[in-house]
Amino acid sequence: MDYILNHHHQSRKLTTLIENRTSYTANHSELNIYETHAVAEKVALKFNFPIIASMITGKKIMHLQGLPAFSFLPGESVVIPANETMIIDFPEATLQSSTQCLALGIHASRVQEIVSSFNQNVAIESENNHWSMDNASAHLTNQPEINHLLNRIVQTFTQNILQKDIILDLMLQELVVRLLQTKARCSLIHQPEFSLRDSRLGSVIQHIKQNLTDKNISVQALANIAHMSTSHFYKQFKNTLGVSPVDFINSERIKFAKKLMAKNTQETISNIAYKSGFNSISYFNRQFKKKESTSPSLYRKSLIV
Repeated sequence: MDYILNHHHQSRKLTTLIENRTSYTANHSELNIYETHAVAEKVALKFNFPIIASMITGKKIMHLQGLPAFSFLPGESVVIPANETMIIDFPEATLQSSTQCLALGIHASRVQEIVSSFNQNVAIESENNHWSMDNASAHLTNQPEINHLLNRIVQTFTQNILQKDIILDLMLQELVVRLLQTKARCSLIHQPEFSLRDSRLGSVIQHIKQNLTDKNISVQALANIAHMSTSHFYKQFKNTLGVSPVDFINSERIKFAKKLMAKNTQETISNIAYKSGFNSISYFNRQFKKKESTSPSLYRKSLIV
């Protein structure tokens, strides 16, 4: 991203210290890079199409409808529906240390085309075909795949690349699909009132959450709960949530293990692994490092410090 920003800074014009905007356009989309070089409060922004915003440097305090105010930091993103006003505070921006943020807009008609195709692909008869980008804002943290894709999109927008519009459209399709999958995971796990609790996928997620420490959860058993063949269940689960059933279970077990570590810093790593549903300490270590980019022991040390 540093190389991309250096390229951007060579061509952009700085006309204001508060949310200086540089725009790049393409078919169906536009990229806006905002820079703020002074402390400010209650700056309002609104777009007439859905926005994916991602922090590059610095810190903002975001006030979005339906969410408590939160610090918006590098590596995090927000998804904002069309025509929703965001109110932004800049508590730390200076000339020497600016706040930089990108706002990627995708035309609503193109978003709807991608959403419709996604819903057709993940539908299970008359179920699981309700996913949308329209209802509410979302604050996304710890999403390396989305961050990597946004970096590629910014690079394509800001450089002279052959067939730019075609390449961008393919990446935007992938981005919307990944955002829908992320939204599906969050909804099924954290918002049961929106999760189709009586649907087959909803029943599977509920079973996993209630039996997380059961070491004998299998894809076949989950497919039986969903009343689907194993192969069809695996495909629809991964298409909807963006991860395989096994990866999903491991991710939820790692979350549970982290709670155990925070609750009892003296518990051995092997006991935590066992209580979290893992049969193998080495497998637990690999999955933990894959998810958290650090080992269980180092993670626990960070809690003690």
